[in-house]
Amino acid sequence: MTDPTTELPSTEEQQKKEALAAFTATLHSVGTNLEAPLRDRAATITSNAAALDRQEAELAEHTARLAKQNAQWSGFADETREGLKEIGDVQNWAEMIERDLLVLEEMMDGVELKEDEVHEEEMDGGGMNGVNGLGEGNGQYGLWNGGNGKKKETRSWLHWW
Repeated sequence: MTDPTTELPSTEEQQKKEALAAFTATLHSVGTNLEAPLRDRAATITSNAAALDRQEAELAEHTARLAKQNAQWSGFADETREGLKEIGDVQNWAEMIERDLLVLEEMMDGVELKEDEVHEEEMDGGGMNGVNGLGEGNGQYGLWNGGNGKKKETRSWLHWW
């Protein structure tokens, strides 16, 4: 007698081979169907990696240029700050000069007033040009109005301050 487990009928064996072949073909087909999008994705990822590397290099270059420009602007800001300090110093110096000139102007106005009073006293006694005893001229004391004996208002160069 023969062992039924060792020998299979040829039709059954043929069916098993066909089923195995069909199963293998199905697996191969499923694998191919799943593999194609994965291959496409891998190709896309590879090409994107190259683009990302290029963009990274460009970004590093732009960052270096911006850092250089930032250093230039920082230097310009420092120069401008120093210039503004100098302007402030010049303005302070000009204000001090202006105060000194105003003090001198006040002092000169006082001296001119004193001289005018002295001159008026001299003029009251002598009578120049016969017009109410007051002089009419533009001597060293300024312009005089012969009609009323008052000095015409003249401004010195200090009055522009």
